[in-house]
Amino acid sequence: MKKLIPIITLIFLFVQCKENSTKNTQNNKILGFVADSAMVVSAREEASKIGVAILQKGGNAFDAMVATELALCVAYPFAGNIGGGGFMVYRTNDGKTGALDYREKAPLAASKNMYLDENGDVIKGKSTLGSMAIGIPGTVDGLFKVHEKFGTLPISELIQPVIDLANKGVIVTKKQEDRLAKYRHFFSEVNDTQIILDAEWKEGDTIKYLNLAKTLERIRDNGRDGFYKGKTAEMLVNYVQKIGGIITKKDLDNYEAKWRTPIEFTYKDLKITSMSPPSSGGICDAQIFKALEPYDISTYGHNSVKSIQLIAEAERRAFADRSFYLGDPDFVQIPIDTLISASYVQKRMEDFSWDKATLSSSISHGNIAGYESDETTHYSIIDSYGNAISATTTLNGAYGSKVYVSEGGFMLNNEMDDFSSKPGEPNMFGLIGAEANSIEPGKRMLSSMTPTIVEKNNKLFMAVGSPGGSTIITSVMQTILNVYEFNFGMQEAVDAPRFHHQWLPDVVTLEPKGFDSILVEKLKAKGYKINQENSRILGKVDAILVLPNGQLEGGADYRGDDKAAGF
Repeated sequence: MKKLIPIITLIFLFVQCKENSTKNTQNNKILGFVADSAMVVSAREEASKIGVAILQKGGNAFDAMVATELALCVAYPFAGNIGGGGFMVYRTNDGKTGALDYREKAPLAASKNMYLDENGDVIKGKSTLGSMAIGIPGTVDGLFKVHEKFGTLPISELIQPVIDLANKGVIVTKKQEDRLAKYRHFFSEVNDTQIILDAEWKEGDTIKYLNLAKTLERIRDNGRDGFYKGKTAEMLVNYVQKIGGIITKKDLDNYEAKWRTPIEFTYKDLKITSMSPPSSGGICDAQIFKALEPYDISTYGHNSVKSIQLIAEAERRAFADRSFYLGDPDFVQIPIDTLISASYVQKRMEDFSWDKATLSSSISHGNIAGYESDETTHYSIIDSYGNAISATTTLNGAYGSKVYVSEGGFMLNNEMDDFSSKPGEPNMFGLIGAEANSIEPGKRMLSSMTPTIVEKNNKLFMAVGSPGGSTIITSVMQTILNVYEFNFGMQEAVDAPRFHHQWLPDVVTLEPKGFDSILVEKLKAKGYKINQENSRILGKVDAILVLPNGQLEGGADYRGDDKAAGF
């Protein structure tokens, strides 16, 4: 398929910058950045602008996906990547939906107990830092799969602006300066030479990624083989093996992204399409929404004691099931239909009480007869033809494994930590795993990434997603609720304070700002353990809402350097 709708001649007014707000006089809401025809929302302005430029040239959302994701590798090396992987959910303008899994895989030399010592205990840091933490990257193959199926513009036109950006350089923001300062010491710990990010970069400096530009040129000229074969593959494998890793050329050559059937479910008059396993996001959110559906949550009030209590209890049960049942569907049987059925979920909620918190120690997985990092990144795109994509991509931890292929100019992931190194032991995000997510050669590790598309009354309504490890699932869910149940605009919904519960540890995490002491004390009185003082950022949501008049409103999260762009 080359064009998903005939190209209409448009006079484009290019605008961007989420700080510019406009008032929707229909309902007197203050909205975020609004565009008439098309929009990209991502973690960096440079990537959003490149994606929108592709849309302005007549490209569709899938063309813009290729350019935006590669641009994030340049502008946002914290999580943007060609050395990691991700998931994408789409909806075409004729209402067809689908999903792409370009999640990393375990190397062929991986084994179940590879991160355990002679006593059977997890070796600290082995699955998170350095060469043994790396899964086989899927990003490049995934992007070429998307372009092959849906692309309309030549691949060279999609990649060239990213090459130009890498050569020109990217200006360091204050948040980027702080991130580099925090993680810089790891770079010298795992790499045998100084890398470009080792320097003490300051806000306003420009970093040029010249070696990455050359790698992107090889991908432009040779397709997916420009990464998985030839010079790039050789430099990746040689360097990883040099510093003690197990990835081989065969691992790279064998990698293949997979088209998946997404998780689809209804919530009242919404149809929600989200990612299927090996992502846990779609199933977990389906369970949470099904648990909430019998309640008139809009009357409880946004972030009220009652709404927080109900949502937290639904989250508690969904994450308990996640830990036991979910893994790579190519390796384990997952009872998806049962897990997301209203009858099963409502049975799970039978012991919920408004009077007191349920103890996580009393909740295991449900009985049926017969995860990720804070440092992920997300982007949403809607084009002028009516196609939408929601994509989440990651290196897992901040700058992944911290292994940097200097000759190629890119970071490599530490996704192996998303397996259950030892079933029953928590990973770096506190998530407990079971045998379903144990390590096997060629297996994909479980994820929390939750790229999601929402329809209302059979029409495109929202594209939404977030980074944030286990908090991705709850951040996406709360953002949808904020718009649908509490009548927020997109930017307002993204900016609203968030909370999170993931079964274990048995704690409700509240963002530091936005929850008053009276509310906190009322939750404690019901038996909830609260973490507010040491709370991390709960997601960085990037979303697009289709307004009643057909315009698009972007929600770009202030918690990062995120930006909406469009025309």
